[in-house]
Amino acid sequence: MSRVRKASHAGSWYTGDGEGLNKELGKWLSKAPAGGEHARAIIAPHAGYSYCGACSAHAYKQIDPSRVHRVFILGPSHHVRLNGCAITAAEKYQTPLYDLTIDAQISEELYSTSMFEKMSNQTDEDEHSIEMHLPYVAKVMQSRQGHFTVIPVLVGSLNPDKEAAYGRIFSRYLADPNNLFVISSDFCHWGQRFRYTYYDKSKGDIYKSIEHLDRMGMNLIEEMDPPAFTAYLEQYGNTICGRHPIGVLLNSIKCLRESRGNGHRYSLHFLKYAQSSQCLTNKDSSVSYASAALTIV
Repeated sequence: MSRVRKASHAGSWYTGDGEGLNKELGKWLSKAPAGGEHARAIIAPHAGYSYCGACSAHAYKQIDPSRVHRVFILGPSHHVRLNGCAITAAEKYQTPLYDLTIDAQISEELYSTSMFEKMSNQTDEDEHSIEMHLPYVAKVMQSRQGHFTVIPVLVGSLNPDKEAAYGRIFSRYLADPNNLFVISSDFCHWGQRFRYTYYDKSKGDIYKSIEHLDRMGMNLIEEMDPPAFTAYLEQYGNTICGRHPIGVLLNSIKCLRESRGNGHRYSLHFLKYAQSSQCLTNKDSSVSYASAALTIV
């Protein structure tokens, strides 16, 4: 019997009703503008869909499912201390739409590098950063159901050297146009409950300061400059929970550009920004969401 990871957050973080979920995702996707080029990687949030579902659609709308054979999903670890990265021990991931099949071959290739450990089933099902992308992956890949695989990767607290090392590993997979990378990240977690209250009063209200702070980081991500993004995080301490998966992606792009020369054009752009609420006082709190797409032509 195959090992199946249950859709443990269905019914709480998003609707567990397959028909209702299909309609909800379809509504958000129908309202999001499509880009010109197929995305080879996207950055999208992982909060409850009532907060970020519409924002995520802007990234997922950039995917051409006919070109995707494998989907790598890199999400940050929220519940366990992890100094590297971990892969799933499951063979399938449940969603209310249909089950997603884990790519056993790629998982074994990653494991054979000795750079990855395997998640326990409890760790796997406790973590929302990967699960919140599964229904969207299932939805946009509906026409290819049964003809694609997923590779979930839990990313720990990596130092810059480790981000570069994992970037090198994943660069060979990013080079393959049949692969799609989904990078799971929310942006600024602001407020006393998050122990982060940076406020530049020159930018106006608190929520405007938060947006300015986030957009500084987003601009550096668009420049695809890993050291500059790391320096920004060190300077401002912005609570971007997917900073390490983003760092791995940026290092993968850097490695790929260096190995391929100037034969390809890389473009990484943010498409949508949102906040869960607009903070006006120190008693308020919010989480920011942003969606981006990487194209390689």
